[in-house]
Amino acid sequence: MPAHCEIRRAADRAVTTTAWLQSKHSFSFGDHYDPQNTHFGLLVVNNDDWVAPASGFDTHSHRDMEILTWVLDGELAHQDSAGNRGVIYPGLAQRMSAGSGISHSEKNDSATRPVHFVQMWVVPDQTALSPGYQQHEIGHMGAELVTIASGRPGRDAAIFVHNRDAALHGARLRPGEGVTAPAAPFLHVYVPRGRITVEGAGEISDGDAVRLTDTDGPRLTAREPTDLLVWEMHAKLGG
Repeated sequence: MPAHCEIRRAADRAVTTTAWLQSKHSFSFGDHYDPQNTHFGLLVVNNDDWVAPASGFDTHSHRDMEILTWVLDGELAHQDSAGNRGVIYPGLAQRMSAGSGISHSEKNDSATRPVHFVQMWVVPDQTALSPGYQQHEIGHMGAELVTIASGRPGRDAAIFVHNRDAALHGARLRPGEGVTAPAAPFLHVYVPRGRITVEGAGEISDGDAVRLTDTDGPRLTAREPTDLLVWEMHAKLGG
């Protein structure tokens, strides 16, 4: 059982809405600042984004951040100043390391369908790294946790993240199926769509998250078809 558990409901997230974007923020982001909600463990951004057809984020810059994108529906086109290009779709893991500085754009690759994706940022354990890009096909996901990204020593993952204390896992569960989350000092369990019961915490559904501290690995059981994203973190910002 966790030493501390906090459920963060979807309805309590800040929302950015424009003519082409709806973005729901789990942490402080952009114009939405809450000094009591800037991060959890090493995770500083967990945005649920819906981008309209033939629209998207124009070229903008980042530095010293590991930016991971997980597409749920549709396709997202990436282009950056290091010459990397790619189209991200469901089942493809993608990471951009901003490092010493990089500019990129993210556009809906369809003229007719919206794209829905979760973007997550973690702080690297070194500053001023060379900017980098990686994507890798995961394919089928089912009733087991698949390690999407990791910097943990000895941990196999689809893509690498420049922080030895962080790993991202995912699963796609049918009703009644369950997985056991990793034991970790900091565990962020997020449901972009679906509904699960978190052992020792209760039920969460579309857009909800549970933040668990010093957990021995709770059981996560689906109540309906569910997509699941779990951050395992063994450190926090500031040590």
